[in-house]
Amino acid sequence: AVFQRHSQDIKPDYRHNARPVSGTCRDRRNSLEDGLSTAQDLYLHYLGTLTMSAASTILVVEDDAIVRMLIVDVLEELEFKVLEAADAEAALAFLEDSAHVIDLMMTDWGLPGMNGKELAVKTRTLRPALPILLASGYAENIELPGGVQMIAKPFSIEQLRDKVKGMLVGG
Repeated sequence: AVFQRHSQDIKPDYRHNARPVSGTCRDRRNSLEDGLSTAQDLYLHYLGTLTMSAASTILVVEDDAIVRMLIVDVLEELEFKVLEAADAEAALAFLEDSAHVIDLMMTDWGLPGMNGKELAVKTRTLRPALPILLASGYAENIELPGGVQMIAKPFSIEQLRDKVKGMLVGG
């Protein structure tokens, strides 16, 4: 987040999609109402809550329409841009089109036809650096291709958020 000075208060500039926290800082040396001791502490708190959505587009590949809708809703609520695909073929159409900026692909393991692991391998030939998140209810039995991370179903909103954010910053 970027902070701007307005009269005697330091207020966040929300252009970077930071989430507000309670408290303000009347002066960089004064304590904050919510217990943070400096403006720098507030800045670090905001960095920890960034949604990273400004340039983040996620391709969600899920054959179950209800599950796909729920994942898309959660990611959009977290302010990500989302592309949807019901199967590997639809996902490959997005991946083959260089006009589509995609920052991360999240795919289900159990897709009809080409499964999620096969899609991940094919994706590596099209977009070698694209982070890939594979979701499966059978996570303990799956060998992952290089550079692919796993999230076990069922997962919480917080687990999904943390996994996606971690992958987008290079984790």
